[in-house]
Amino acid sequence: MLPKDVQANAVGISSEQATVQWSDGHTGVYPHSWLKDHQLPPALRPSQEILNFREFKYVSDDFNHPTVDFQEVMETSDGLALWLAHIVDYGYCMVRGVPLEPEITQGLLERIAFIRHTHYGGFWDFTSDLTYKDTAYTSEALDVHTDNTYFSDPARLQLFHLLSHTGGEGGETLLVDGFRAAAVMYAESQANVKALANIPQPWHSSGNDDVCIQPYQLFPVFERDESTAILRRIRWNNYDRAVKVDWTPQEAELWYEAARHYNNIINRANIKIKMQLEPGTAFIFDNWRMLHGRTEFRGKRRMCGGYINNDDFISRYRLLRDGREKTLNKIGTLDTRITC
Repeated sequence: MLPKDVQANAVGISSEQATVQWSDGHTGVYPHSWLKDHQLPPALRPSQEILNFREFKYVSDDFNHPTVDFQEVMETSDGLALWLAHIVDYGYCMVRGVPLEPEITQGLLERIAFIRHTHYGGFWDFTSDLTYKDTAYTSEALDVHTDNTYFSDPARLQLFHLLSHTGGEGGETLLVDGFRAAAVMYAESQANVKALANIPQPWHSSGNDDVCIQPYQLFPVFERDESTAILRRIRWNNYDRAVKVDWTPQEAELWYEAARHYNNIINRANIKIKMQLEPGTAFIFDNWRMLHGRTEFRGKRRMCGGYINNDDFISRYRLLRDGREKTLNKIGTLDTRITC
C-alpha cells in the first residue's frame, strides 16, 4: 500500500526515462513513452455534448465491402490484424475463400478468441426450422436490429457463413451502420438523439419456455461513455423491447418521436446496404455498432456462425495493432478509437 507521507527525494531525467528516488527507499524508473501515454488528460469533467463519435469509416454502397482472404487470416498475423482492423474501422468485413465445412468456419472465429455460449448454444449450424422461438429461425423478413439487447453485456462480434441455399431464392442481408445513422440523426435533431440516449428501455428474451433473460438494469438505445459522451454501443431491436411502465406520458412521446426518426433514417436508401451472402464468404460485424437484417426467402438455407465477446476481441486487436509492450504501457488509458 502506498505510504501516506511518501515524497520524491530526487528526480533524474535522461534522454529515455525519468528516475525518481522515493522517500520510502525505492527507486522508480519511468520511460518517456510510458509517461506520455499516462499524462494527465484534459479536465476530467463530463462532456457537455449530447453525443460524440469516435473515428470511424463507413461504406455507402452495396458493392465495395472491406474484404480479406481466408488463408491470409488463418496463416499470418498481418492477415488477422487487417481483418480485425477492418471490423474496428468499418464495422464489418467479408472473408473470401472459406471452405464449406462448418468446423473450418468455427476455426476462423476461434482465430480471434473463444466463442461465446448463449441460450442458442455456442457455434451454430442451423436451418430455418424454428428450433428456437425466434424469427431468425424462420424464412420471414427481418428488420434491421442488433442482437443481444437483453444481455447486460451484448456480444461484440457476430459471424455468419451461408453454407448452402437450395430450392429457392431471396434472403438478402441488410446492413446499417448504426453510428453513421446516429450521426445523421444528430445533425437533424439533437433533441431526438438526447431522448434515445437518456430514456432507458426494458429488453428481454423469453420466446422459449425455459428462457426469460433481462439485463440487470434498463439500457437506452444509445449508450455513451460517461466522461467523453462518445457513442459506445447501440441497442435497437423492436422484437426484444418490453412494455415500459416507469415513464411519464411526456417522456413516452419524446422517445417514440425519436424512435420514429431513427427508424426513418436506418431505412433510407442511402443508409441501408443490401448484399447477397454466398457460400464460401463469411460475414462478420460489430454487433455494438452495425444493425443487420434480411429479406424474406424461399427454399432451405443452412447457416453457421457464432458470437465473440467484446473484451476478448479488443484484447486480440490491441495486441496485434500495438504489440505487447505498448499495450501494457497503455493500460488504464482511454483508447477513444475503439471507446473501450
